[in-house]
Amino acid sequence: MPRSADPHRAMRSDAHRNYQRLLAAAEGVFGESGADASLEEVARRAGVGIGTLYRHFPTRKALLEAMLRGGIDALEIRAEELITAEDSAAALAEWMRALRDHATRYRGLSAALMVDLLDENSGVAATCGSMLQAATALLHRAQHEGTVRGDVTIGDAVTMVNAVAWSVEQSATGAEQGERVFELMMDALRCVEAERRHRPQPVRRTRAAGGIAP
Repeated sequence: MPRSADPHRAMRSDAHRNYQRLLAAAEGVFGESGADASLEEVARRAGVGIGTLYRHFPTRKALLEAMLRGGIDALEIRAEELITAEDSAAALAEWMRALRDHATRYRGLSAALMVDLLDENSGVAATCGSMLQAATALLHRAQHEGTVRGDVTIGDAVTMVNAVAWSVEQSATGAEQGERVFELMMDALRCVEAERRHRPQPVRRTRAAGGIAP
């Protein structure tokens, strides 16, 4: 399956160096200050002018897309690996947890992804297309096996994961609270019948003469 296309693979050596320096600088600046960090600071750390930054990345979203491309490809590969896992529900949960971790890479990233991933006209959505196809296959397998609710779409799943990632950013307890909310989300996604099959059955008591028999 094709990975996300990189439009900057073919460029002059000096332009390529500037491109890579901008990406490296953005990693540091966004890691410190979040997805809304100053682009002027990114250019300054890269040792180039702001005009050079905008020639490579006309918008903040274009820069974010380039920064996220490697992680998106890794998520696609992981979804393809998990498609043959024995437990389809656990495989889907593992992929969704990886997506959550990806969405918390920079402060403010989860909010941006929540909007752009579901906008078919956004560059982020175009970059994520094949990743979402691989994740959809994971979801459909779990639904076919009756371990995940049949009315859930991959859009639903992505929205919920990004909401969990956002809650991690906002919570004072951070990752601990995020993991609890994530598990509650996965419980909500599981098929009721599958839950019943794995739930211990209560011991039935029958009424006998003189009281309740054990």
